[in-house]
Amino acid sequence: MEIMGVKMNWIDEVSIKLKKKNQVLFAKDSEYIQDLVMLFENQSHKVMALWAFDFASESIAKLEEKYPEERRPREALKAAKDWASGKIKMPLAQRKILDCHGFAKDINNKEDIAICHSIGQACAVVHTAGHTIGYPIYDLTAIVYRYGIENCKNAVEQRKQEYIEKIIYWNEHLCDYQGTWADFM
Repeated sequence: MEIMGVKMNWIDEVSIKLKKKNQVLFAKDSEYIQDLVMLFENQSHKVMALWAFDFASESIAKLEEKYPEERRPREALKAAKDWASGKIKMPLAQRKILDCHGFAKDINNKEDIAICHSIGQACAVVHTAGHTIGYPIYDLTAIVYRYGIENCKNAVEQRKQEYIEKIIYWNEHLCDYQGTWADFM
């Protein structure tokens, strides 16, 4: 990103968004994630769904530590997996995904709100792989809220590398997946 001819790094971009009180600190057009956007666009829908399911599972585990009685994120992921396998149709899965996003409206912690939305975006990858970038947008936002802008650099950069490594993993192990796929996948 450039402002008045000055090239800024991702920390500067996020700092500006924080000062503006933006809730989401990364965007699809953020320069920092353009390599991910391009990488995601070159993957199969199945690879991206498995990638999204893995990260959604991690995020759900974080939320369940704080909200052990809350089931909406886990139900959204189960519905997304069932949809991807052809066990249920889109409207039921979509309802569960929207319920997961709805959980974000019931809480006040910015990190947890971002995590809820990251899970919803990951589950929506079944609909179209274009939703994939939504997971890192919200997941990286949650990391910034967790550590603060002064202390998040290493965690954000490490997490971005984990996204790449998981894509490599699923590209190499897609044939090992034991589940079934719906025809649209």
